[in-house]
Amino acid sequence: MPNTPDIAMIASLIGDRARAAILMSLMAGRSLTATELARAASVTKQTASSHLSKLAEAQLITMEIVGRHRYFRLADHEVGIVIENLVGLADRVGAVHVRTGPPDTALRKARVCYDHLAGELGVLIFDSLTQQGFLRTTKKMLILTEDGERFFYDQGIDVATLKRRRRPLCLACLDWSVRRQHLAGSLGAAVLNRCFALGWARPQKGTRGVLFSALGERSLRARFTYR
Repeated sequence: MPNTPDIAMIASLIGDRARAAILMSLMAGRSLTATELARAASVTKQTASSHLSKLAEAQLITMEIVGRHRYFRLADHEVGIVIENLVGLADRVGAVHVRTGPPDTALRKARVCYDHLAGELGVLIFDSLTQQGFLRTTKKMLILTEDGERFFYDQGIDVATLKRRRRPLCLACLDWSVRRQHLAGSLGAAVLNRCFALGWARPQKGTRGVLFSALGERSLRARFTYR
């Protein structure tokens, strides 16, 4: 069919196991080198470079040159949401890549989804905001109410500045482990960054995991509570 988006081309790129591993490694929101991504995908650096070229050509990733190094990251939040949804589908239908290592309990509790908080605590935030009337869902979009804007202002998040960005303010992203929505968009990213800034949580090195301290988790649950 003419003028039809070629989803087969995108699917074939993501469907390669090495390229899928590269994209999953970038889901933590960090910029990584070709050497680091080759290690994550268990391929040579030359092979990783070939995969990275194809992913960049398809606009699934971007590359930034800093000095002598080249760093790669996901192109944008839309790519991150697609990958997260594919993870959820694979988990639901039982297409699980078994590998030895620690259990994923920590990832199910809290993890980075591109640049926002996912997992049980991410869903907790979304549910709390919806229940308190700070977020309102329509058929086509997620809307932050005036009460919601005031709430986030009190939490140290400048919604007015976020609104001036080209990126959508609020997006609902289907959480692959909890299978309910968590908050994405520039507001979701701001919430995660605020958790880091307050010292409530820190990234888990080498994974997508987010480690909350006991005090940090209590503080998060106190802010994002229910009536």
